Amino acid sequence: MERSSKAVGVALIGSGRMGSFHGETVSRRLRSTRLVAVADPAPGAAEALAEALDADRAYTDAAQVWADPEVDAVVIAAPARFHAGLVVAAAEAGKHVFCEKPMALDLPDADRAVAAARAAGVVLQVGFNRRFAPDWQAARALLDAGTIGTPRLLRSLTRDPGGFDPARVPPGTIFLETLIHDFDTLRFLNPGAAAVEVYAVADALVEPGWRDRGLLDTAVVTVRFDNGAVGTAEACFEAAYGYDVRGEVFGPGGTATLGDGRRTTMVFSGAPGRTAETVRSDQELFTGAYTAEIAAFADAVRSGTPAPVTGEDARAALAIALAAAASVAGGRPVRIDEVAG
Repeated sequence: MERSSKAVGVALIGSGRMGSFHGETVSRRLRSTRLVAVADPAPGAAEALAEALDADRAYTDAAQVWADPEVDAVVIAAPARFHAGLVVAAAEAGKHVFCEKPMALDLPDADRAVAAARAAGVVLQVGFNRRFAPDWQAARALLDAGTIGTPRLLRSLTRDPGGFDPARVPPGTIFLETLIHDFDTLRFLNPGAAAVEVYAVADALVEPGWRDRGLLDTAVVTVRFDNGAVGTAEACFEAAYGYDVRGEVFGPGGTATLGDGRRTTMVFSGAPGRTAETVRSDQELFTGAYTAEIAAFADAVRSGTPAPVTGEDARAALAIALAAAASVAGGRPVRIDEVAG
C-alpha cells in the first residue's frame, strides 16, 4: 500500500485482541497512517505483534514511545485501568492520542486526561466506534436535519456472545466497559441534551455463582435527559446467537431503528423453517466503524481539527456509568450531579 507523504506515525500500546485489530488498521487498512512501534510489557508480546504487522520496532516500556521522534500519535488499547495514566503521559510527551473506551474509570482521572490533552494542544479521541457505523450515522443525520424532531424515547442494547471467564471480569465492567458504549449512543442520538438522572437494575444471571463476588452480567438502565427524553440501555454478557447491537430513537417525526445482527440479508427457508446467519463478534459487525474511527483520528491529527469524539464525550458517558453503578448499589435513582459534582 502506498502511503501518503504526510502519513501519521503511530505507536500501538497494548497487543491484545482490540490492540491487534487497531494495529492492523494502522498498518494495512489505511494509507494515512504508518505503524512505527508496538509497546507492551508482556514478554515477547510487542515483538510478536510488531513482526506480524511490519512495525518498525517493539518496546516493552511506554516511556520508549514518548521518546521516539517518529511517533506522532498513539493508539491506546491497554487494559482499562491504565488508560487515563497513558493518556496523560502521551499528551505530556506531545503525542496525539486515540484511547479505547473507557478513557478513565473515575471522573478525577477523566478530568486529568482531558486537561493534559488540552494543555498540550494534542488531539484526544476516544473509541466510541458506533458513531462511525452507517446505521448510527444515518440516524444522526435524520436528527440533525430535524426529521425525527426532539427525541422522546431512545434505546441502545449490547449482547455479547458469551464465553467469558468470570474470574477476569472486574466489578463494574458491565457499566464501565460494556454499557458505556450504549450510554454514549444515547447521547449521540439525543444531540445537545444532557443526562440528569439514572436508574439501573443488574444481576448475575449468566454466572449466578459469582453474584456475591461482585460480578454483574445482565443490566437495564433508564436515563432521563434534560430535554425530557427517556433512554434505556441494556446489556448481557451472553447471547447464544452471537453479537447483537441495536438502537432506536423515537420522536414526533418518526422512529429510526439501528442495527441488524444478521451476517447477510439472506434468509434460508427449509424444512425446519426460516433461518438467518448472525455475526459472532464485535470486530465482525463493526469492521468498517473501527477502521473509520482511526481514519477520522488520523485526519484530525493531520488537519489540526478537533476529534469527532472527545474526552468530554468520554467523561459524560463515564458519569452515566458511575451513576448506574451507584443506582444498583443503592437501589434508587441517582442524579448525575451526585456523581459528577
